[in-house]
Amino acid sequence: MFHHRDLLDDLNKQLPLKDKIISAHRSIQEKFPFIARIAIALYDSETRILKTYLHSSGEDEPLAHYQSSLENTPSLKEILDKKLPRVVNNLVTFESSIHEHAQRIGRQGYAASYTMPIFNSGDFIGFLFFNTYKSDIFTEQVLSILDIYGHLISLMIINELSTIKVMSAALKTTNHITHLRDPETGSHLDRMSRYSRLIAESLADKYALDDVYIEHIFMFSPLHDIGKISIPDSILLKPGPLNEEERSIMNTHAHKGREMIDNMILNFGLDRINHINILKNIAEFHHEAINGSGYPTGRMNSEIPLEARIVAVADVFDALTSRRSYKDAWSNEEAFETLKQLAGEKLDIDCVNALIDKQEEIEMIQQQFKENTCG
Repeated sequence: MFHHRDLLDDLNKQLPLKDKIISAHRSIQEKFPFIARIAIALYDSETRILKTYLHSSGEDEPLAHYQSSLENTPSLKEILDKKLPRVVNNLVTFESSIHEHAQRIGRQGYAASYTMPIFNSGDFIGFLFFNTYKSDIFTEQVLSILDIYGHLISLMIINELSTIKVMSAALKTTNHITHLRDPETGSHLDRMSRYSRLIAESLADKYALDDVYIEHIFMFSPLHDIGKISIPDSILLKPGPLNEEERSIMNTHAHKGREMIDNMILNFGLDRINHINILKNIAEFHHEAINGSGYPTGRMNSEIPLEARIVAVADVFDALTSRRSYKDAWSNEEAFETLKQLAGEKLDIDCVNALIDKQEEIEMIQQQFKENTCG
């Protein structure tokens, strides 16, 4: 009675999303062994940027840590415009492309591809790619099966992202209900989350970071100061410097932020979110210092999780270059000099250098996400 083997049984288990994609890939290869790669790119609707996210091909990854404007990928933009999947049975047609992503795919040697747009209730999420080293392989019979797998994988992606969105929305709603306002919101969060992503991308090779980790840094970094919800207005919104007692109360927000996230995970049953420890570490440890003088635990150097070290640099840089009620915005050059002075003492040297090396990208982020009247 129980002789049948469920090829997709791993999808029933509490595994990281990447492992489930790899399992789905193995299942596809049982029928179509020529499918060499499944990959997902996510879309940032605010910047119209496509970012590599997940793939199932092990070391065979020509587009690691890659992002590009949708406008710079006309072949993909056409798929979105038409809202239809695209079959390319001979990628030799892309060999003369001037676009980097097409050139990388060509250099890898893929001969054919099938690309599906991912939508969630009409909203564009990203693209799903099937690649093979054989040309003229995507027949209607093959595509009819890949469509089923494609939608299954898309649903897994949507479920993962929706779960994160639910938790983020719940935390932000709590902030609204309590009427506690941190002046460093809105465009500050847009900028610092993208600075965090820049840093993580730059450190990817040195620290062996994959695109999933990098994307979670981007998604979770805006929640770094969620614990400030618990800080009284008289301290949180004080226009001038805090006294010693006020500073002591303010510093509790890191630990309280971690407690809030733990409670939210428990109450909403969100413990299955992959990489949830990245969020916990960002909230609790982004005010730790390399020399051990930070809070809440006085961790030093590599005792501080990398994600917290990344967010600390992004947060400090944006605070320096933003106008506040008690100070004018510093120039990027002034802020860079301060980061250099803090590197190795308060801030991680690798993270500081990674951000400073991205000055052109920083200026683009600042131009797109300008400060509002609240800073």
